[in-house]
Amino acid sequence: MRETVRLIDATQLDLGARMRHWLGTYRGHPVGKLHLVYDPRAQRPVRFVLTSAREAEITVARNAIPIEPGTTYVFDRGYYDFAWFAQLDAEGCRFVTRLKSHTGLRDAEERETTAPHILADRVGRLNQRMARSRRNPFRAVGREILVRTDAGRILRLFTNDLDRPAEDIAALYKERWQIELFFKWIKQNLRISKFIGTRENAVRSQIAVALIAYLLIAALHARTQTRKAAVTLRAHLFTRRPLANLLDPPPPPPPKPTPQLEFWPSK
Repeated sequence: MRETVRLIDATQLDLGARMRHWLGTYRGHPVGKLHLVYDPRAQRPVRFVLTSAREAEITVARNAIPIEPGTTYVFDRGYYDFAWFAQLDAEGCRFVTRLKSHTGLRDAEERETTAPHILADRVGRLNQRMARSRRNPFRAVGREILVRTDAGRILRLFTNDLDRPAEDIAALYKERWQIELFFKWIKQNLRISKFIGTRENAVRSQIAVALIAYLLIAALHARTQTRKAAVTLRAHLFTRRPLANLLDPPPPPPPKPTPQLEFWPSK
């Protein structure tokens, strides 16, 4: 059975001054935040949440995104929370993220590395205490992997997966860029930056419609393997046609009857 992988990230949306009454402002502007769970293997969104830009990513993840037991989650440091790490681990999930510079790994044991871009692979535990002397809720053994990217950056990855090869962990984190490309694509192609309604439900509905349109485009592309899918779908948004025939030229209209002179019999 194929492994279930979920990418989690968020992007800001400039919703315009008309949304100020329910969004409030962020740095002087009414800005929303689209939180998304994305399936990189199927290349499709799974769940979305819309909040004010003031809402932290980890707050939404803990309170509004259900955990799928046994899933592998990949996320950046916006979701850096040891309590959430512990919750994922308790649900049988694996996760891959990045360590912050001030976070150390105690009792670390080095592992042998062979891939040239893997600089270190070590197993240990995070600090027992956190800020304000709070006890760290994530008590499981973790793993730190130092990775050199193609651009020469050094990333400190952290995971609770102790079995997968280090290069596979690095490849999982690299998949996270798919969700960044997805955000860019929907903003450019589905006009999600211009909203028709001003109420909260109207904005949520338009985002949902944009994501549904993306799923239709993905299904059309999978059937036809053509790059014309996005343009074609726009042309047929209000046309009732089978998806498999969407790229076919529309049938010609029925011929108009030729006007003829009719004679009525005389009485």
